[in-house]
Amino acid sequence: MATGEKPLAGQVAVVTGAGRGIGAAIAQTLAGLGAVTVLCGRSPARLIETARAIENPKNRVETAECDVTALASVEAVAKRIESQHKRVDILVNNAGIGGFGKPLHELAPADWDRVLDTNLRGVFYTIRAFAPMMIRARSGHIINISSLAGKNALPNGAAYAASKWGLNGLSYSVAEELRAHNIRVAVVCPGSTHTDLTPHEGKDASRMLQPADVAHAVAMLVTQSPQSFASEILLRPTMKP
Repeated sequence: MATGEKPLAGQVAVVTGAGRGIGAAIAQTLAGLGAVTVLCGRSPARLIETARAIENPKNRVETAECDVTALASVEAVAKRIESQHKRVDILVNNAGIGGFGKPLHELAPADWDRVLDTNLRGVFYTIRAFAPMMIRARSGHIINISSLAGKNALPNGAAYAASKWGLNGLSYSVAEELRAHNIRVAVVCPGSTHTDLTPHEGKDASRMLQPADVAHAVAMLVTQSPQSFASEILLRPTMKP
C-alpha cells in the first residue's frame, strides 16, 4: 500500500440495511477507509439521503435497492456489482428488524416469518449470491451483525433472539466452510445500541452503544493483518444503560 493510501483503497464493500442507524455508520466508515461502498436497502429515498451525507471527493458510494428477503432482488444486486466492479471484498450483513413486546405464544406466525426472513434467511441469500465472487478471488470478509440477544435470553423477544442465535450458528459454520478460500467470516454482537430498532424505555441513551461503535468494530475486522482471523466480537456499553 502506497504511503498515504487508505487501507481499503481499491476494494468494494456491500452493506445491507445501510439507509440508517448501524448500517449507515458502517457504510460511512468503510467509505472513509477507501472502499467503494454500496449501500443496500429497501428504501431508495433513504439510501440516497444517506449516500449524500457520506459522499465527498474522497469517498465513493453507490446505492442499490435491495430486499434481502427476496432472492431475486439479492441476486440482481450481486450481478450488477460483478458486472460493474468485477469483485466484492467486504459483505456486511446488517439488515435486520426487531420483534419485541409479546411472549412467543401470542406472536402471530406472520410476525415470526417477517423477523426470521429478514434477520436469518436474508443472510443466507446474500452469502449465496456474493460468496462465489470471493471464492474466485480467494479473498474476502463477510461480517454478520448479530446481537447479544443471540447469546442471552430475551423474554418477549423470542423470535428476534432465535434469529440471532441462528445467525451466530450460521456464521461459525460458514467461517469454517470458507477459511480454505482465504475468506474470513466474523460475527459482531452488540448490546444495547441507540437506534430506532432497540427499545429505549427505561434506558439512558447516553450510556448505550452508538452506531459508530459498531462501525469501529467492523473497521477493526476488515483492517486486521492477513494472518489474523478475529471471528467474533461481543460489544457492550461500558456502563449499563
